Amino acid sequence: MEKKMIRADMVDLKKLDEQLERYVYRVRNKQTETGRDEFRVRVSPEEEWEIDVSKLVVKDVIGRGTFCVVRRGVYDGKGVAVKMLELGMEDSGTEAQVASLRKAFIHEVSVWNKLDHPNVTKFFGATSRLNLKGDSGEIRMPSNVCCIVVEYLLGGTLKSYLIKNRIRKLSFKVVIQLALDLARGLSYLHSQKIVHRDIKTENILLDKKLTVKISDFGVARVEPLNPDEMTGQTGTLGYMAPEVLNGDLYNRKCDVYSFGICLWEIYCCDMPYPDLRSLEEFSAVISKNLRPEIPRCCPSSLAKVMKQCWDADPKKRPEMEDVVHMLETIETSNGGGMIPSDQPRGCLCFFRHQGS
Repeated sequence: MEKKMIRADMVDLKKLDEQLERYVYRVRNKQTETGRDEFRVRVSPEEEWEIDVSKLVVKDVIGRGTFCVVRRGVYDGKGVAVKMLELGMEDSGTEAQVASLRKAFIHEVSVWNKLDHPNVTKFFGATSRLNLKGDSGEIRMPSNVCCIVVEYLLGGTLKSYLIKNRIRKLSFKVVIQLALDLARGLSYLHSQKIVHRDIKTENILLDKKLTVKISDFGVARVEPLNPDEMTGQTGTLGYMAPEVLNGDLYNRKCDVYSFGICLWEIYCCDMPYPDLRSLEEFSAVISKNLRPEIPRCCPSSLAKVMKQCWDADPKKRPEMEDVVHMLETIETSNGGGMIPSDQPRGCLCFFRHQGS
Protein backbone atom coordinates (compact mmCIF):
# COMPACT_ATOMS: atom_id res chain seq x y z
CA MET A 1 0.00 0.00 0.00
CA GLU A 2 1.35 3.42 -0.93
CA LYS A 3 2.35 5.55 2.02
CA LYS A 4 1.61 9.24 2.00
CA MET A 5 2.63 12.22 4.06
CA ILE A 6 -0.09 14.01 6.02
CA ARG A 7 0.31 17.77 6.34
CA ALA A 8 -0.29 18.65 9.96
CA ASP A 9 -1.33 22.20 9.16
CA MET A 10 -4.18 20.94 6.94
CA VAL A 11 -5.95 19.06 9.75
CA ASP A 12 -8.67 21.19 11.37
CA LEU A 13 -8.29 19.99 14.96
CA LYS A 14 -9.59 23.32 16.24
CA LYS A 15 -13.02 22.47 14.86
CA LEU A 16 -12.86 19.05 16.48
CA ASP A 17 -11.85 20.62 19.80
CA GLU A 18 -14.74 23.07 19.62
CA GLN A 19 -17.21 20.26 18.91
CA LEU A 20 -15.87 18.30 21.87
CA GLU A 21 -15.96 21.38 24.13
CA ARG A 22 -19.67 21.78 23.37
CA TYR A 23 -20.21 18.07 24.05
CA VAL A 24 -18.31 18.26 27.35
CA TYR A 25 -20.34 21.33 28.33
CA ARG A 26 -23.57 19.38 27.79
CA VAL A 27 -22.21 16.38 29.71
CA ARG A 28 -20.99 18.61 32.55
CA ASN A 29 -24.41 20.24 32.88
CA LYS A 30 -26.11 16.84 32.89
CA GLN A 31 -23.69 15.52 35.52
CA THR A 32 -24.28 18.58 37.68
CA GLU A 33 -28.04 18.01 37.48
CA THR A 34 -27.64 14.41 38.61
CA GLY A 35 -25.13 15.26 41.32
CA ARG A 36 -22.18 13.41 39.69
CA ASP A 37 -18.68 14.75 39.10
CA GLU A 38 -19.35 18.03 40.88
CA PHE A 39 -16.41 20.34 41.38
CA ARG A 40 -14.98 19.63 44.83
CA VAL A 41 -12.28 22.30 44.91
CA ARG A 42 -12.28 24.47 48.03
CA VAL A 43 -13.44 27.84 46.75
CA SER A 44 -10.95 30.60 47.53
CA PRO A 45 -12.30 33.79 49.12
CA GLU A 46 -12.71 36.42 46.43
CA GLU A 47 -10.22 38.75 48.10
CA GLU A 48 -7.49 36.15 47.51
CA TRP A 49 -7.66 36.50 43.74
CA GLU A 50 -9.58 39.70 42.88
CA ILE A 51 -7.31 41.99 40.85
CA ASP A 52 -7.17 45.76 41.00
CA VAL A 53 -8.91 46.57 37.72
CA SER A 54 -7.42 50.07 37.69
CA LYS A 55 -4.03 48.43 36.98
CA LEU A 56 -5.28 46.35 34.04
CA VAL A 57 -5.21 47.55 30.43
CA VAL A 58 -6.83 45.24 27.85
CA LYS A 59 -5.41 45.17 24.32
CA ASP A 60 -5.87 43.13 21.11
CA VAL A 61 -7.38 39.65 20.72
CA ILE A 62 -4.76 36.87 20.50
CA GLY A 63 -6.99 33.78 20.64
CA ARG A 64 -10.55 32.47 20.72
CA GLY A 65 -12.30 29.40 22.09
CA THR A 66 -15.89 28.20 22.30
CA PHE A 67 -16.61 30.02 25.57
CA CYS A 68 -13.78 32.52 25.78
CA VAL A 69 -11.69 35.20 24.09
CA VAL A 70 -8.03 35.72 25.04
CA ARG A 71 -6.60 39.23 24.81
CA ARG A 72 -3.14 40.60 25.33
CA GLY A 73 -2.90 43.13 28.15
CA VAL A 74 -0.80 44.87 30.77
CA TYR A 75 -1.32 44.45 34.51
CA ASP A 76 0.66 46.58 36.94
CA GLY A 77 3.28 47.15 34.23
CA LYS A 78 3.67 43.45 33.33
CA GLY A 79 2.63 41.79 30.07
CA VAL A 80 -0.37 39.49 30.65
CA ALA A 81 -2.92 37.40 28.82
CA VAL A 82 -6.54 38.15 29.74
CA LYS A 83 -8.89 35.17 29.35
CA MET A 84 -12.45 36.47 29.06
CA LEU A 85 -15.05 33.80 29.81
CA GLU A 86 -18.49 34.34 28.31
CA LEU A 87 -21.24 33.14 30.65
CA GLY A 88 -23.65 32.32 27.84
CA MET A 89 -25.03 34.81 25.31
CA GLU A 90 -25.61 38.19 26.94
CA ASP A 91 -29.22 38.66 28.10
CA SER A 92 -30.21 35.32 26.52
CA GLY A 93 -28.42 32.66 28.56
CA THR A 94 -30.63 30.71 30.91
CA GLU A 95 -30.14 31.21 34.63
CA ALA A 96 -28.89 27.62 34.95
CA GLN A 97 -26.39 28.10 32.09
CA VAL A 98 -24.98 31.30 33.54
CA ALA A 99 -24.77 29.74 37.02
CA SER A 100 -22.95 26.69 35.62
CA LEU A 101 -20.40 28.76 33.70
CA ARG A 102 -19.85 31.11 36.65
CA LYS A 103 -19.23 28.03 38.77
CA ALA A 104 -16.65 26.89 36.19
CA PHE A 105 -15.00 30.33 36.40
CA ILE A 106 -14.76 30.19 40.21
CA HIS A 107 -13.47 26.63 39.94
CA GLU A 108 -10.68 27.49 37.49
CA VAL A 109 -9.63 30.49 39.56
CA SER A 110 -9.62 28.47 42.79
CA VAL A 111 -7.34 25.84 41.20
CA TRP A 112 -4.95 28.24 39.48
CA ASN A 113 -4.72 30.61 42.45
CA LYS A 114 -2.90 28.03 44.59
CA LEU A 115 -0.28 26.94 42.03
CA ASP A 116 3.33 28.15 42.00
CA HIS A 117 5.84 26.31 39.82
CA PRO A 118 8.23 27.35 37.00
CA ASN A 119 6.45 24.97 34.60
CA VAL A 120 2.93 26.22 35.35
CA THR A 121 1.67 29.49 33.84
CA LYS A 122 1.74 32.21 36.52
CA PHE A 123 -1.68 33.35 37.74
CA PHE A 124 -2.10 37.06 38.58
CA GLY A 125 -5.77 37.13 39.51
CA ALA A 126 -9.29 37.42 38.17
CA THR A 127 -12.32 39.68 38.19
CA SER A 128 -15.98 39.77 37.28
CA ARG A 129 -16.20 43.55 37.49
CA LEU A 130 -17.60 45.21 34.43
CA ASN A 131 -15.35 48.20 33.70
CA LEU A 132 -11.85 47.67 32.29
CA LYS A 133 -9.40 50.05 30.62
CA GLY A 134 -8.51 49.67 26.95
CA ASP A 135 -5.96 51.48 24.77
CA SER A 136 -8.56 54.11 23.91
CA GLY A 137 -10.10 54.49 27.35
CA GLU A 138 -12.54 52.66 29.59
CA ILE A 139 -14.31 49.58 28.23
CA ARG A 140 -17.59 48.51 29.76
CA MET A 141 -17.60 44.73 29.61
CA PRO A 142 -20.82 42.78 28.94
CA SER A 143 -22.54 41.57 32.09
CA ASN A 144 -21.88 37.95 31.10
CA VAL A 145 -18.04 38.19 31.09
CA CYS A 146 -15.49 37.20 33.74
CA CYS A 147 -11.73 37.68 33.33
CA ILE A 148 -8.73 35.56 34.34
CA VAL A 149 -5.32 37.26 34.17
CA VAL A 150 -2.16 35.20 33.69
CA GLU A 151 1.38 35.81 32.46
CA TYR A 152 1.77 36.46 28.72
CA LEU A 153 4.21 34.06 27.09
CA LEU A 154 5.91 35.14 23.87
CA GLY A 155 6.59 31.61 22.60
CA GLY A 156 2.95 30.78 21.96
CA THR A 157 1.61 27.25 22.24
CA LEU A 158 3.76 24.13 22.08
CA LYS A 159 1.42 22.89 19.34
CA SER A 160 2.25 25.87 17.11
CA TYR A 161 5.97 25.47 17.79
CA LEU A 162 5.90 21.79 16.80
CA ILE A 163 3.95 22.49 13.60
CA LYS A 164 6.56 25.11 12.64
CA ASN A 165 9.22 22.42 13.04
CA ARG A 166 7.33 19.54 11.41
CA ILE A 167 9.78 19.38 8.48
CA ARG A 168 13.15 20.00 10.08
CA LYS A 169 12.20 18.39 13.45
CA LEU A 170 13.88 19.09 16.81
CA SER A 171 17.25 18.06 18.16
CA PHE A 172 17.07 15.28 20.74
CA LYS A 173 18.38 17.62 23.40
CA VAL A 174 15.46 20.02 22.82
CA VAL A 175 12.99 17.09 22.77
CA ILE A 176 14.15 15.96 26.21
CA GLN A 177 14.24 19.53 27.54
CA LEU A 178 10.61 20.14 26.52
CA ALA A 179 9.51 16.73 27.79
CA LEU A 180 11.23 17.23 31.16
CA ASP A 181 9.63 20.65 31.63
CA LEU A 182 6.18 19.20 30.96
CA ALA A 183 6.83 16.16 33.17
CA ARG A 184 8.02 18.35 36.06
CA GLY A 185 4.99 20.61 35.77
CA LEU A 186 2.61 17.64 35.76
CA SER A 187 4.47 15.99 38.64
CA TYR A 188 3.99 19.20 40.63
CA LEU A 189 0.25 19.32 39.84
CA HIS A 190 -0.17 15.72 40.97
CA SER A 191 1.77 16.45 44.16
CA GLN A 192 -0.84 19.14 44.83
CA LYS A 193 -3.62 16.59 44.18
CA ILE A 194 -4.61 18.38 40.97
CA VAL A 195 -5.65 16.34 37.93
CA HIS A 196 -5.49 18.55 34.82
CA ARG A 197 -7.70 16.32 32.63
CA ASP A 198 -6.93 18.16 29.37
CA ILE A 199 -3.18 17.88 28.82
CA LYS A 200 -2.45 18.56 25.14
CA THR A 201 0.13 20.59 23.23
CA GLU A 202 -2.43 23.36 22.66
CA ASN A 203 -2.72 23.87 26.44
CA ILE A 204 1.05 24.06 26.91
CA LEU A 205 2.75 27.43 26.44
CA LEU A 206 6.37 28.45 25.84
CA ASP A 207 8.29 31.48 26.99
CA LYS A 208 11.02 33.09 24.87
CA LYS A 209 13.58 30.60 26.24
CA LEU A 210 11.35 27.63 25.28
CA THR A 211 10.49 26.89 28.91
CA VAL A 212 7.27 24.87 29.04
CA LYS A 213 4.33 26.24 31.05
CA ILE A 214 1.15 24.23 31.63
CA SER A 215 -1.96 26.33 31.14
CA ASP A 216 -5.77 26.18 31.02
CA PHE A 217 -7.22 24.68 34.20
CA GLY A 218 -10.84 24.97 33.08
CA VAL A 219 -11.58 21.26 33.59
CA ALA A 220 -8.88 20.51 36.18
CA ARG A 221 -9.99 19.32 39.59
CA VAL A 222 -8.73 18.13 42.93
CA GLU A 223 -8.25 14.36 42.90
CA PRO A 224 -10.89 12.90 45.23
CA LEU A 225 -10.11 10.47 48.02
CA ASN A 226 -12.90 8.30 46.67
CA PRO A 227 -11.95 7.14 43.11
CA ASP A 228 -15.64 6.59 42.32
CA GLU A 229 -16.10 10.36 42.11
CA MET A 230 -14.30 10.97 38.79
CA THR A 231 -16.15 9.76 35.70
CA GLY A 232 -17.26 11.20 32.38
CA GLN A 233 -15.54 12.09 29.10
CA THR A 234 -13.40 15.15 29.80
CA GLY A 235 -10.49 16.25 27.60
CA THR A 236 -9.59 16.31 23.91
CA LEU A 237 -10.10 13.25 21.74
CA GLY A 238 -6.56 12.42 20.61
CA TYR A 239 -5.18 12.78 24.13
CA MET A 240 -7.92 11.06 26.14
CA ALA A 241 -7.00 7.88 28.00
CA PRO A 242 -9.01 4.73 27.17
CA GLU A 243 -10.75 4.76 30.55
CA VAL A 244 -11.84 8.36 29.99
CA LEU A 245 -13.05 7.66 26.43
CA ASN A 246 -14.99 4.70 27.77
CA GLY A 247 -16.63 6.71 30.55
CA ASP A 248 -14.99 4.54 33.24
CA LEU A 249 -13.58 5.63 36.60
CA TYR A 250 -10.23 7.36 36.33
CA ASN A 251 -7.60 9.23 38.35
CA ARG A 252 -4.41 11.24 37.78
CA LYS A 253 -3.08 8.46 35.51
CA CYS A 254 -5.26 9.91 32.72
CA ASP A 255 -2.80 12.83 32.67
CA VAL A 256 0.09 10.35 32.37
CA TYR A 257 -1.54 8.86 29.27
CA SER A 258 -1.97 12.33 27.76
CA PHE A 259 1.67 13.07 28.53
CA GLY A 260 2.69 9.96 26.55
CA ILE A 261 0.82 11.26 23.50
CA CYS A 262 2.42 14.71 23.94
CA LEU A 263 5.86 13.08 24.23
CA TRP A 264 5.34 11.34 20.89
CA GLU A 265 4.18 14.64 19.40
CA ILE A 266 7.23 16.51 20.72
CA TYR A 267 9.60 13.91 19.25
CA CYS A 268 7.85 13.64 15.87
CA CYS A 269 6.71 17.27 15.48
CA ASP A 270 3.48 15.94 14.03
CA MET A 271 -0.10 15.26 15.01
CA PRO A 272 -1.28 11.95 16.41
CA TYR A 273 -4.08 10.20 14.50
CA PRO A 274 -4.35 12.71 11.61
CA ASP A 275 -6.91 10.53 9.80
CA LEU A 276 -9.35 10.15 12.70
CA ARG A 277 -12.25 12.58 12.95
CA SER A 278 -15.02 11.28 15.22
CA LEU A 279 -15.53 9.83 18.67
CA GLU A 280 -16.55 6.56 17.00
CA GLU A 281 -13.26 6.33 15.10
CA PHE A 282 -11.30 7.00 18.27
CA SER A 283 -12.96 3.96 19.84
CA ALA A 284 -10.06 1.97 18.33
CA VAL A 285 -7.95 3.39 21.16
CA ILE A 286 -10.03 1.15 23.44
CA SER A 287 -10.97 -1.81 21.24
CA LYS A 288 -7.74 -2.18 19.22
CA ASN A 289 -5.20 -0.55 21.52
CA LEU A 290 -4.53 2.05 18.82
CA ARG A 291 -1.56 4.33 19.54
CA PRO A 292 0.61 6.64 17.40
CA GLU A 293 3.30 4.71 15.52
CA ILE A 294 6.75 5.27 17.02
CA PRO A 295 9.38 5.93 14.29
CA ARG A 296 12.13 3.31 13.98
CA CYS A 297 14.79 5.96 14.59
CA CYS A 298 13.38 6.80 18.03
CA PRO A 299 15.82 5.78 20.81
CA SER A 300 14.54 2.79 22.77
CA SER A 301 14.90 4.72 26.05
CA LEU A 302 12.41 7.34 24.88
CA ALA A 303 10.10 4.84 23.18
CA LYS A 304 9.94 2.93 26.46
CA VAL A 305 8.69 6.04 28.29
CA MET A 306 6.00 6.61 25.64
CA LYS A 307 4.76 3.02 25.82
CA GLN A 308 4.69 2.95 29.62
CA CYS A 309 2.79 6.23 29.79
CA TRP A 310 0.11 5.21 27.29
CA ASP A 311 -0.38 1.68 28.61
CA ALA A 312 -4.04 0.64 28.44
CA ASP A 313 -3.96 -0.28 32.14
CA PRO A 314 -3.78 2.88 34.29
CA LYS A 315 -2.17 0.91 37.12
CA LYS A 316 0.79 0.05 34.88
CA ARG A 317 1.45 3.68 33.97
CA PRO A 318 4.22 5.32 36.00
CA GLU A 319 3.71 8.27 38.32
CA MET A 320 4.84 11.55 36.78
CA GLU A 321 7.59 11.78 39.40
CA ASP A 322 8.99 8.50 38.02
CA VAL A 323 8.68 9.80 34.46
CA VAL A 324 10.85 12.77 35.43
CA HIS A 325 13.53 10.40 36.72
CA MET A 326 13.37 8.27 33.55
CA LEU A 327 13.78 11.30 31.30
CA GLU A 328 16.65 12.64 33.40
CA THR A 329 18.64 9.45 32.79
CA ILE A 330 18.35 9.62 28.99
CA GLU A 331 21.65 10.55 27.34
CA THR A 332 21.26 13.33 24.76
CA SER A 333 24.87 14.07 23.78
CA ASN A 334 24.89 11.39 21.03
CA GLY A 335 21.84 12.68 19.19
CA GLY A 336 18.87 10.36 18.79
CA GLY A 337 16.39 12.88 17.48
CA MET A 338 14.58 12.98 14.16
CA ILE A 339 17.59 14.75 12.59
CA PRO A 340 20.24 12.17 11.62
CA SER A 341 23.61 13.83 10.93
CA ASP A 342 23.66 12.52 7.35
CA GLN A 343 20.00 13.33 6.63
CA PRO A 344 19.31 17.02 7.35
CA ARG A 345 15.69 16.70 6.18
CA GLY A 346 14.78 14.33 9.00
CA CYS A 347 14.15 10.68 9.71
CA LEU A 348 13.06 8.85 6.54
CA CYS A 349 11.31 6.09 8.48
CA PHE A 350 8.53 8.46 9.53
CA PHE A 351 5.54 8.56 7.20
CA ARG A 352 2.05 7.81 8.38
CA HIS A 353 1.15 7.34 12.03
CA GLN A 354 -1.37 4.58 12.49
CA GLY A 355 -0.32 1.61 14.51
CA SER A 356 -0.81 -0.24 17.73
